[in-house]
Amino acid sequence: MSYEIVLKRVYQPIEPDDGARLLVDRLWPRGKRRESLALTDWYRDASPSLTLRRQYHEGEISPSVFATRYRGELRDAPDHLLPLMRHARAGRLTLLSASRDLETSHLPVLKEAVLAALYEEDAADNEPASPPCFGHERPSDDT
Repeated sequence: MSYEIVLKRVYQPIEPDDGARLLVDRLWPRGKRRESLALTDWYRDASPSLTLRRQYHEGEISPSVFATRYRGELRDAPDHLLPLMRHARAGRLTLLSASRDLETSHLPVLKEAVLAALYEEDAADNEPASPPCFGHERPSDDT
């Protein structure tokens, strides 16, 4: 199955085909009122931890270290991806952030993790089910 997940800044115009619009930042974007964003939800659980976010923004860690640690956070809390997966299965999902540069933000890593989880779940659904056990129908040794 194919899924459409789009990355946008909260400051970009709202498009009619955005689908579900989820803000995935720990902090509320400056200068934006909730009504002006037409959000489906503000989902903080899938955003980087405050410590990781602070280390990255203060330049203590490189973008590659940030991405690796963020992938680890997502791997350690797979349930945090479930709401995003639900929205992606329903149609187009637009992940929003206030980051100036989306390519170096957490959103590409999050998109990759959501898509991987969706494809993994789809693959598991396509595996054949095990055959039923008919052990109870075998004749017993008592006869």
